[in-house]
Amino acid sequence: MAKDSFLVGLIGAGVGPSLSPALHEREADRQGLRYLYRLIDIDVLGVRPEAVGELLCAARDLGFDGLNITHPCKQLVIGHLDALAPQAEALGAVNTVVFENGRATGHNTDVTGFAASFARGLPDAPLERVVQLGAGGAGAAVAHAMLTLGAGRVTVVDALADRAADLAASLNRHFGEGRATAAVPDRLPQLLADADGLVHATPTGMAAHPGLPLPARLLRPELWVAEVVYRPLETELLRTARAVGCATLDGGGMAVFQAADAFRLFTGREPDAARMLADIAELAGVVGSPK
Repeated sequence: MAKDSFLVGLIGAGVGPSLSPALHEREADRQGLRYLYRLIDIDVLGVRPEAVGELLCAARDLGFDGLNITHPCKQLVIGHLDALAPQAEALGAVNTVVFENGRATGHNTDVTGFAASFARGLPDAPLERVVQLGAGGAGAAVAHAMLTLGAGRVTVVDALADRAADLAASLNRHFGEGRATAAVPDRLPQLLADADGLVHATPTGMAAHPGLPLPARLLRPELWVAEVVYRPLETELLRTARAVGCATLDGGGMAVFQAADAFRLFTGREPDAARMLADIAELAGVVGSPK
């Protein structure tokens, strides 16, 4: 008989506001599953990110079916896993762990989540020259997604020059030399003047980090703008870009599609992404996610 009861969780710092529990549990309810999604906040527990290994072992011993992993543990968790899916191995980061037959396997659904969201929301966007702002964990995932979607070249811009250079080098190893370059923020005016689109992958625009990640004057109507931040769905960057005339993509799609992929890995059931997109629009306080 097919399993119909699941215990999963999310390990990370400051995960209290996460919409993942509601996204997963709502879809499970519609499918008639008993599904409990617990938050395991290292800030609340008062432990360092390096404790992710102990938390992982405890969850496995307690009968969890799987875990989502978020900042700052996506790389730290790798050393505590038995196996890595190819996408997670290529990226060097894990956001989903599945427990099965005593083994812990790491996956990355951020890459597939962003790719699915972009293909749905900006299907005809030109991809020859893409500028990406942010080279952290989310940045690595979306850069992989953009190159997987066929971007000609991705220029990774980060205030930490070494971080941008490391990500660009990793992308070139995986996708071929010349597919990625690194740059510092001072070069944004020149880069965006020639770019097809901008991917934003820094925390700026989140409720706790309001504001614009770059000067508004750098935006022009021919540029498409894709956002990773999903709380709020309507960031200042998206508002400003739409006012200029840019085609835009909010971060809600990535949040939903990565959650849907994780749900599938945990349960073996096919989630209804359309219903989950409606869920996130409601949960984030917006009726109808702007495109």
